[in-house]
Amino acid sequence: MTYPRPSAFGPAADAPAAVVPSPRFPDLERDVLAFWEQDDTFRASIAQREGADEWVFYDGPPFANGLPHYGHLLTGYAKDLFPRFQTMRGKKVDRVFGWDTHGLPAELEAMKQLGITEKSEIEDMGIAAFNAKARSSVLEYTQEWENYVTRQARWVD
Repeated sequence: MTYPRPSAFGPAADAPAAVVPSPRFPDLERDVLAFWEQDDTFRASIAQREGADEWVFYDGPPFANGLPHYGHLLTGYAKDLFPRFQTMRGKKVDRVFGWDTHGLPAELEAMKQLGITEKSEIEDMGIAAFNAKARSSVLEYTQEWENYVTRQARWVD
């Protein structure tokens, strides 16, 4: 299969792709992202390096309970560039978002959503119920983050 898929360029899949002087970039983006998803390119790049030297990159978390913004875009490229480079050098690089440093913002958001302001109110409702609310507030923007990271062409699990 030709990479990226030639459908955005015009010729059939088995014919060489001609360079189009005015490509439609949104179509190219959709085709490349669809190819990566269908081919499972990211996970295949990791699986192909099983047993290779590992390169570890501790990726900080996206903001736990907020929408992505321009600042995430800029740092996201660096967080993708170095692991991708090491992968191209033959190293096995697992890339997983970390969520461990956003406990307080998640708790504050849960308190705001519940309309509570005191620790005693958390204790009255029960720690398990409060944690469930904090967890749901963190997961509220999962789809937006997945879309943002995917459109950025960033590979992370």
